[in-house]
Amino acid sequence: MSESTAAQRPARIESLTGVRFIAAFMVFLFHVSLLKLFAAYGTDEGPYDKLVHNAGFLGVTFFFVLSGFVLTWSARDSDTAARFLRRRVVKIFPNHIVTFALAMVLYASLFWPDSSAVLNFFLVQAWSPKEVVFFSINIPAWSLSCELFFYLLFPLLLWAVRKIRPEHLWWYAGGVAALILVVPLIARALPADPMFSPANVGTPYGGHSATQFWFAGIFPPVRLLDFVLGILAARIVLAGRWIGLRTVPAVGILVASYAASLAEPWLYQVNAANVLPLALLIAAIATADVQGRRSALRSPVMRRLGEWSFAFYLLHWSLGLWIKLRTSAGRQHDLSVPAGLGVIAGLLAVTLVASWLLFTLVEDPVMRRWSKPRSARRPHGGGAADRRELAGTGLAGTEPRPDPRPDPRPDPGVAGVPDAAGP
Repeated sequence: MSESTAAQRPARIESLTGVRFIAAFMVFLFHVSLLKLFAAYGTDEGPYDKLVHNAGFLGVTFFFVLSGFVLTWSARDSDTAARFLRRRVVKIFPNHIVTFALAMVLYASLFWPDSSAVLNFFLVQAWSPKEVVFFSINIPAWSLSCELFFYLLFPLLLWAVRKIRPEHLWWYAGGVAALILVVPLIARALPADPMFSPANVGTPYGGHSATQFWFAGIFPPVRLLDFVLGILAARIVLAGRWIGLRTVPAVGILVASYAASLAEPWLYQVNAANVLPLALLIAAIATADVQGRRSALRSPVMRRLGEWSFAFYLLHWSLGLWIKLRTSAGRQHDLSVPAGLGVIAGLLAVTLVASWLLFTLVEDPVMRRWSKPRSARRPHGGGAADRRELAGTGLAGTEPRPDPRPDPRPDPGVAGVPDAAGP
């Protein structure tokens, strides 16, 4: 498939919707380990904690790479930067505002100063190296701070990447991956925070300071490299330069990479260890959909879960911490394994129901109502197909379905594929 046949390429890649929920669930599993339902704080990690130790980092990197991929895939020459930014803001801010308010009501107003709350509300918290800021209020929202930065630069980045000759795309992708591998070395060279000691058993960053972790895993210009890698991966597929790697081998490469990452230096675990295998997997999944191969990720259940995944991602930590605080009140010992598993199952069920409500009552109707200027809205919208088309960003989007007809949309960039506002 060449870029010259973009009008005939599938506008929606349904499998990337389904896999989006799997990535969000990986973040959920990691955050469950932080709730310490089975082991007291200060003890060694148990088997579950060790297994999911990098699952949250993996999910974050997946969403950043996916964001660049799907935005590039769905981009159309008729779109404008203003319309693009409008859709992105309309997509992420309503869910963010609702979950910000929920976190403040449930617990956050007790723990964070007003200054951190203001920065979090306006999604600029990731620019601060202070943990009290970048992990403030609803902690997963730090990734939206990065995504907002990506969106602002996307029109310029897409223009630049489109200038690259197709035969050079893999060289550029390799160069970006190499830069990502260098990031941990730069982070280690940064001065440690005042009063920081690697011997402090309370440090959550593998013996590194918060500033070093922030640079390697939070700082938006650094995480922009993941987004750019996704843009390049999309262009490689669109330009017909894909190497032919299929989904199952790509999954095998990622599993091996994840297993190896558990033993790698901590700052590499944050992002660099798995970024290239994730880019390969995303491109392989997209290629399978383009070629019409069967995929369980396109099932109705997986697509529906994918639609809810942005809400799921933003809700799960606040609900989990609240449940933890409620179940631990007045308790002098940890939960038994059956009781802890029951709490996790209950948290998953509550989060799924809340995600459905947030998607149905806020995300979906706001996108349908405000994602386009009034002059560009369809006179008879609102059906299921329109909702899928406008689902457009973040963990909760839906990818365009294969359609042999040319795209008839007057505003084709609306969301052929959602980008991923990831953890």
